[in-house]
Amino acid sequence: MVNPVLLIAIPLGLAFAIPLFALFWKGAAKYIPPVALVFNLVVSLSLLAKVLENPVIISIGGWQPPFCINLVAGTVGVLFSAIIALVGLLVSVYALDYIKEGATEKYHMLYLLLLTGATGVVLTGDIFNLFVFFEILCISSYALVAYLRDKAGIESAVKYLIQGAVGSSLLLIGIGLLYGLFGALNMADIAQNIKSVSPISVFVPMVLIVTGLGVEAAIFPLNAWLPDAHSSAPSSISAILSGIAIEVGLYAVARVIFTIFGTSSILLFLALLGILTLLIGEMCAFSQNNIKRMLAYSSVGQIGLILFALAIATSYGVTGGLFQLVSHTLSKALLFLAAGYMIYRAGSMEISALEGMGKKMPLTCLAFTIGAFSLVGLPPFMGFPSKFLIVRAALATKETLFVVLISLALLGTVIEGAYFFRVVQVLYFQPVRYEKSSKGIKGEKPNPGSKDAPITALIPMFIFVVLIIVVGIYPKLVTDVLNSAASELLSRTEYIKAVLDSIL
Repeated sequence: MVNPVLLIAIPLGLAFAIPLFALFWKGAAKYIPPVALVFNLVVSLSLLAKVLENPVIISIGGWQPPFCINLVAGTVGVLFSAIIALVGLLVSVYALDYIKEGATEKYHMLYLLLLTGATGVVLTGDIFNLFVFFEILCISSYALVAYLRDKAGIESAVKYLIQGAVGSSLLLIGIGLLYGLFGALNMADIAQNIKSVSPISVFVPMVLIVTGLGVEAAIFPLNAWLPDAHSSAPSSISAILSGIAIEVGLYAVARVIFTIFGTSSILLFLALLGILTLLIGEMCAFSQNNIKRMLAYSSVGQIGLILFALAIATSYGVTGGLFQLVSHTLSKALLFLAAGYMIYRAGSMEISALEGMGKKMPLTCLAFTIGAFSLVGLPPFMGFPSKFLIVRAALATKETLFVVLISLALLGTVIEGAYFFRVVQVLYFQPVRYEKSSKGIKGEKPNPGSKDAPITALIPMFIFVVLIIVVGIYPKLVTDVLNSAASELLSRTEYIKAVLDSIL
């Protein structure tokens, strides 16, 4: 059996080796992330079959739980690590021709560190190491948002850093309070002993931890950093921030709520907050004329829907939430990748500048359209079965409040459809706009001899397209794994037993 530690150790080591490789061959830097992520994808998929039966618990440091640092490679963690590796791999291939200017070796090093941090978050069984891996993810993100070194990017990165630092501080204070109460940082051990103290004692650390994680998850009202960061970063990084970073934040929120605190008292509040986040995100997206800001606010809306589904806290609800999370990850990554080259060709991020782009870049615009239709939830794309499961879960509760909330969620989907169809109408049903600029966006150089995006961009985009269509038509391909992941996330007692009974 492959050791899950390698999922963190190999990409981490290769990330720090990139400057060394660049000393001998500067062009080597861009090939290291794809190599590392192919390794992680293969290892994750090989582990997935094993962990569907029993989680793999790895103890580090020569101590037994709860005093050791441990990794918990269960269905949820390994599924997420596979998704991180897959999306990261496809985006790294896209970046081969997309990232040409600036300190490219630093870009690729930070990119790999970001994904390593995300992988660590989903695999760790130790709440302090959750914080450490989050910091690796966040600090890498701050630097990558400012990668182009333009005014907008630097300003957005500073805003992101300030809000992220506040979130990290709240998270660390909450972890410190838990350590003061239980004298341990192992999540399973804290979960086992949490009923030994009064509910009031754990309420404050719970609020601090969830709020701190909520900043990275972009839950309203903690999402002010997101539109600027997504619109100012290179589109390859926007795809990762929207497709991986905020989803990892949401995973962490679910993990601490379901596993550590095991509380239902906050779930109704999270369901309400999810719908509020959804409606605000969709309405803000509807009002945007900048395509990347529109996609950024769309991510806020999607996070709200996923949070609502997870807060239903039933097997159907959590399965639907995880399905929607995977659907959003693939669809939104595809949308940002397609938008990157559409923006380059138009020389502007304004939606009106994309008039007739479907005739200029037919393959890229087709990929964008499929991603948009999937996100809206149209059949036969991946977003349809995921949203159907969420609706089914809400109705199955037979509670009037959840019926009202899912009705509001469907209203949000109508708004979402309106702004995406507006973009599709501009792409295909407007006359071709005269290209006033071929300069494009700083740091982003496609093949000037091609009407469409280069092959290194089209291949990743159409792999996303194939996945979105195939899973949309045959959702059974993923629902068994997602059901297992949902069961694991809800089975707090089994998690505690698996970790604390593990042997070195």
